[in-house]
Order: sequence, then C-alpha cells, then structure tokens
Amino acid sequence: MSDKKAKKSIPVSIRILDKDYMVSCPSDEQTSLLSSARQVDEKMREIRRSGKVIGSERVAVITALNLAHELNTASGQVRFIDSEIVSRMDTLQEKIDATLKRIIPQEEQETP
Repeated sequence: MSDKKAKKSIPVSIRILDKDYMVSCPSDEQTSLLSSARQVDEKMREIRRSGKVIGSERVAVITALNLAHELNTASGQVRFIDSEIVSRMDTLQEKIDATLKRIIPQEEQETP
C-alpha cells in the first residue's frame, strides 16, 4: 500500500453509549480507532452502571479522566522499566569489561 493511500482519511462510524459518531481517520488507523472506541464505550458503560455518575457528559468526563490516569500510570511504569533496563545493561557491561580485562592479559602472557 502506498503512503498516499495509508494517509488518506476516511470516515468511520463508531458507537459509544448507543450514540453514533462519524470520525475521520487515516485508513491505516481504522482498526486502532475502532478498538479505542470499544474501550471508551466499555469504560463509559462501566461508570454508568456504577450509578455514582449521572448524565452522559459527566460519564464522558469521568471516563476521560480515568483513561488519562491509566495512561499516565502506564507511562510512569514504562519509564521505570526503561531505567531498570539501562541500569542492568550498565552492570552487565561492567561485568563483561572486567571479564575481558582478566582474560586478555592472560592470553597475551601465554603467547610467545
């Protein structure tokens, strides 16, 4: 598929809380948009079922806040994992360097 076709926006119908919306998105992102719409619909239905929030607009705002919080939490976890990986790689590199320093001098001494 060419880049021109991949970047072409198409109208996509999504349904959230029994209401239809037409959204324009790049054709290569349609599957992701539909998946996101399903996730938003599920979260909004969950909040509405709880009975603690009344009104579609308030349900939408609470849902948006919850999803933003989940995203921020996940981003923080990714940053933590990234820093852990870097730390472990540094430790591994130090061990490799130390091992090479021990091995290389021994080989040089053994060769005539």
